[in-house]
Amino acid sequence: MTQWSKSSWRSKPRIQMPDYPDQAALDAVEAQLSRYPLLVFGGEARRLKQHLGAASRGEAFLLQGGDCAESFEQFSSDAIRDTFKVMLQMAVVLTYGAKVPVVKVGRMAGQFAKPRSAPTEVVNGVELPSYRGDIINELDFTPEARVPNPDKMLRAYTQAAATLNLIRAFSTGGYADVHRVHGWTLGFTDGEKAEKYREIANRISDTLDFMSAAGVTSDTAHTLQTVEYYTSHESLLLEYEEALCRQDSLTGKWLAGSGHMIWIGDRTRQPDGAHVEFARGVQNPIGLKCGPSMTSEDLKKLMATLNPENEAGRLTLIARFGAGTVGDHLPRLIRTVEQEGAKVLWTCDPMHGNTIKSASGYKTRPFDSVLREVREFFDVHGAEGTVPGGVHFEMTGQDVTECTGGVRAVSDEDLSDRYHTACDPRLNASQSLELAFLVAEELSARRVSKAEVAAL
Repeated sequence: MTQWSKSSWRSKPRIQMPDYPDQAALDAVEAQLSRYPLLVFGGEARRLKQHLGAASRGEAFLLQGGDCAESFEQFSSDAIRDTFKVMLQMAVVLTYGAKVPVVKVGRMAGQFAKPRSAPTEVVNGVELPSYRGDIINELDFTPEARVPNPDKMLRAYTQAAATLNLIRAFSTGGYADVHRVHGWTLGFTDGEKAEKYREIANRISDTLDFMSAAGVTSDTAHTLQTVEYYTSHESLLLEYEEALCRQDSLTGKWLAGSGHMIWIGDRTRQPDGAHVEFARGVQNPIGLKCGPSMTSEDLKKLMATLNPENEAGRLTLIARFGAGTVGDHLPRLIRTVEQEGAKVLWTCDPMHGNTIKSASGYKTRPFDSVLREVREFFDVHGAEGTVPGGVHFEMTGQDVTECTGGVRAVSDEDLSDRYHTACDPRLNASQSLELAFLVAEELSARRVSKAEVAAL
C-alpha cells in the first residue's frame, strides 16, 4: 500500500465532490482553514474509540443521530438544544433497556455536505446542478445559487465551532442532569397515545428514586449531572477535511480535526477511491455505510484498508438495506466479518433504505418501516450470534412533519404542515423518543433471552 499523506487522496478517483470554478479562491480558503484551530482533539477521538470498542463487545450501545444535513439558515441555539435534549432522553431510555452505557454521537457540527443520486436536477424543464449541502452551494433553484462556492467552508467551520461550544456547555453545565432529562420523558408519556410507554418510564423513575434513597444524587455523583457527547459527519468534502487534518502532538498520528467520528457513505466507499484513502490515514473512529450493493470482497478490502491493525472501536459498519431486505444482505456480511476475525461495531441505519414518495408528493419515511428494519437487524444478529451494537437515525428535536406515523400519527396530508428539511426527511422529537422506547424493549428482550440461554 502506498504511503499516506493528508493530501494523498488527490491522486485517487473522486466522486460526489464539486468542481470549483475558481481555483485561486479555493486555494485561499483551504489555506485559511488550515490555520484555524481544530474543532476536536486527539484525546477525545481516542476516548470515543474506546467507547465504540466496548459497544462492539456488547458492553455499551451506540446512539448516533441528528440532521440529514445541517442548514445555515435554520441554525440556532434552540435547534441545537432541542436535538441534544431528545438525544439525551433517548439515551436514558436505551440505557435502561440495554443495561449498558449508551455512547451518544450527534450528526452535528459538520454534517453539511450531502451525496446526491444525480449530478443535476430538472424543475419545469430547467436543468441545474444538484444541491449538495450548504457547505458547497445553495438550495435556491437558480444558476447562481448552484455554483460551488469555497467561502461556504468558512461559514461551515464557524457554525460547527459555535455548535460544539454550546454542546460542551450543555454537557457539563447541569442541563444534562439525568433527573431533568427523565422529567422531560415523563412529559412525553403523559399523553394518552403514549400510555403504553409509561410503564418503562415509571420503572426508570423508581430506579432514580432508589438511587437517591441510597445517597446517589446529582450532588454526590458528578456523572449524574454531565454527559459525554461526541460529533460525527460524513467526510464528503475532502478539501475541508484535509484543511482541518493535523498531526496529534501527543501521539504523532494524524487527526481529522473536523469531528470526533467521520464516516464514508455507501456511494463513496470504493476501495481505491479518494474518500477511503483519506479516512485510512487518520486516527479517528471511522464509520462505513453498507448498503445492498456491498460485496463480501469489497468489505474484506475495506476492513483491511481502514483497520489494518484490527483495532476495536476503529471501524463501525452502518447497515442500511431497507425494511424487508435485511435478511437478504446482512447475514452474508456478518459471516464475512466473522470469517476474517475482524473487530467491528455493527449498527443499523433504518432511514436511508426506507425513503418513499408520498401520495402528496413529499419524500418521506414511514415510521413502521424504520422500526421494522431495526427489528430485522436485531433478529439477524440474534440468529448469527453476533452483537447489534447501535442505531443511527436522521432526526431532529423540532416538531417537524417529515416522516409519517408514530403515536402522533403524522399522515401524508400532514407532511406539508412543517416540512423543513433541505434533503431527507427526519424523525421528529416524538417519533425519535418513541423509537427509543421500542428499541429499548428489543434490547431488554434480547438481554433476558441471553440470560435464559446462559442459565440452561
